[in-house]
Amino acid sequence: MTQRVELATVMDRLAVDEVVTDYAAAVDDGDWEAYRKLFTPEGRADYRSAGGIEGSAGKVASWLAESMRLFPMRQHLIVNRRVRFETLDQDTGDIARVRADYVNPMRFTADGASSATPDFVCGGRYAFALLRTHDGWRLTEVVVQEKWRRLPEPKEAPAAG
Repeated sequence: MTQRVELATVMDRLAVDEVVTDYAAAVDDGDWEAYRKLFTPEGRADYRSAGGIEGSAGKVASWLAESMRLFPMRQHLIVNRRVRFETLDQDTGDIARVRADYVNPMRFTADGASSATPDFVCGGRYAFALLRTHDGWRLTEVVVQEKWRRLPEPKEAPAAG
């Protein structure tokens, strides 16, 4: 590989990583317009393994906007990112696939308690597919593969006196 090709690959890896980070920030911040802009016009997302829906980025963004209202505090930690570039029309590097693990602590709507401790935590793996476009790297697909979740402990009933 030439230095020019190696530099281009590093730049692509950084750009792809930025899209994945922007994805997490858009969901955590509830910025659904930014979420939609991360996708190609035909981009899709699949949250079915986490109890959600599958569909166009716009449809999924609307669903997320509604369902995430339950969680005013959320933070996606996306780690162990594995980036692979593929060939599109004999041009190497125009498609990227990222496999990354996540942990997602969230807190349900505040009920007057001052604790910021998350009471809902889930984890799993994302599969991101990206395409190089004239506007930079964009998501063509996001698939969530939830592997586990921890729900709040049931509240004990008050003792009858």
